[in-house]
Amino acid sequence: MTDDRNTPEYDWEGYAFATRQVHAGEVDDPANGARVQPIAMTAGYRFDSFDDAVGRFAGEADGLIYSRQRNPSGAVAERRIASLEGGTEAIVVASGQAAITAALFALAQHGERIVSTASIYSGTRVLFGRSFARMGVAVDYVWNELDDDEWDRMITPTTKAIFTETIPNPKNDIVDLAHVARVAARHGIPLVVDNTIATPYLIRPIEFGAAVVVHSSTKFLSGHGAALSGTIVDGGTFDWAASARHYPLIVEPPAKGGPSFLTRYGSTAYARAAREAVVNDIGPALSPFNAFLLHQGIETLSLRMEQHLTSAATIAHWLAEQPQVESVDFAGLTGSGRTALAAELYGGRTGSIFAVTVRGGQEGARRFLNRLRIFSHMTNIGDTRSMALHPSTTTHASFTTELKEQLGIMPGLVRLSIGIEDAGDLIGDLEQALCP
Repeated sequence: MTDDRNTPEYDWEGYAFATRQVHAGEVDDPANGARVQPIAMTAGYRFDSFDDAVGRFAGEADGLIYSRQRNPSGAVAERRIASLEGGTEAIVVASGQAAITAALFALAQHGERIVSTASIYSGTRVLFGRSFARMGVAVDYVWNELDDDEWDRMITPTTKAIFTETIPNPKNDIVDLAHVARVAARHGIPLVVDNTIATPYLIRPIEFGAAVVVHSSTKFLSGHGAALSGTIVDGGTFDWAASARHYPLIVEPPAKGGPSFLTRYGSTAYARAAREAVVNDIGPALSPFNAFLLHQGIETLSLRMEQHLTSAATIAHWLAEQPQVESVDFAGLTGSGRTALAAELYGGRTGSIFAVTVRGGQEGARRFLNRLRIFSHMTNIGDTRSMALHPSTTTHASFTTELKEQLGIMPGLVRLSIGIEDAGDLIGDLEQALCP
């Protein structure tokens, strides 16, 4: 008798990006054959036997233990994002801030340091300056990522990681990722890259030498603005054993007499250590429902990104021609100082988060923001709606005037997040808001 049953595909390696964003990470539902992955609303899991429980806790059996560590709904998103970024394993957590915290706490401990490029998301700077400092982890900043002498001055024997963003928020001052990766390799330090704004649709930092990639997956990966989430991706390429710097969570046994994460897990050792020795301990678990919303959102990533990118480039060029505008911070614009790099890395479409500085300083920004009707005046970026915010009085309000000036956060600067609405309608909204 001929077996004519339809056998679904579950191994998506080798398929194109658009196919993997829809299917990667799925598993069969033998109970009901549900086509959409079910939401696993459970805190814990039954053990098959006494020995099975012992094995799971010892890391010798791969079954689930507790949803603070791993949940089937989160696992779908993890496998999908790891596939899209080209990593060996991913971990989903409750927010982007949780992802950055867990990713770096797996590498640095009290008395050690991290070096970061200076132009990064304000919330990350606050995190570094407040909570990391309280935990005894110091962060040093490099202002010119192309200056090797500046890197060499900042990197010390206790520096355990380099941190950067592919497309910084809000200045769109894109980073030469390959150059930073060469610095990290020369010093034998893992490079951790925040790829929130670019997403793996635009660039995959692991291919440029990143050891770890993080996302505030609340933003473009989800795309709907309905739920918080964060993601850590292990590139699986860093040689932890060969590094002159010591990474105890990864290379030392977590229990006396047992194997280290590196010995047991090899190319996924960092992810396993971060999951079991940081995320599990601190507890920033992603809820199963939010995990479901995350992997549902990823299914349309490429379609949304195309609209975001095309509209953002059109709007940035239009704004640059307006007499009421002092400047536009969009690396794809001619004369931005990063035009060649923008063309090389992004084809000139450097994301959809950028800044516009309107005339009239803070009062000009106030008038502009109060007149917007389609753009939502709010924090958050990267969902389907267009948004606008005044960084100097909100996200950067706690920064000194001197630091704001160094970062280019001027009184008239407004951050724009371009959504997927019609570009002509968005330009119309900006035009009426700019009118004297």
